[in-house]
Amino acid sequence: MVSFFLLVGCSTNPLGKSVKEPFSGSKYESNQRFYRGVGKGSSKMDGVAQSQAELKARQSIAQQVQTHFEVVTDDYQRNVSGEHVDEAMTRFETLAREITHTQLTDLRNLGSEKYLNNEGSYTVFVAFEIKKSSMYRHMKKQARMDAKISKQSLKEIEALLDLEIQKAEAQE
Repeated sequence: MVSFFLLVGCSTNPLGKSVKEPFSGSKYESNQRFYRGVGKGSSKMDGVAQSQAELKARQSIAQQVQTHFEVVTDDYQRNVSGEHVDEAMTRFETLAREITHTQLTDLRNLGSEKYLNNEGSYTVFVAFEIKKSSMYRHMKKQARMDAKISKQSLKEIEALLDLEIQKAEAQE
């Protein structure tokens, strides 16, 4: 009798039932070649739900890019010395932030799913990806067009981005 209660007691999860949402799994996670982001939006209006989902997916990718470059610039500064390097990396981090906040280039839609529940509310799931090498090339172009970047800083930024492009393309 005691073992029966143990079995029943262990079979319920206090967190609830696990739910598999669309666009989950390794196919929709970032890797060496792509930044990927998934977003979910809910609203009574399908356009609002779609916009929320897309915004969240873009934010996810932008956050990954920013986090990656914080780590990369820290490592680069440790390995390369000189006062122009510090200035270059500070300017580069600002540039990376500006680019990811304003536009993500070559963003591809991996899929979108829309659901309508019994209460008339829409839930939308989207998945986006951006090819890393393409993103880094765009960042190089933006750096060249930025008048605030000195020639020496631009050299450092381009060297850093060239390394990142090589790493991304080595995975292709």
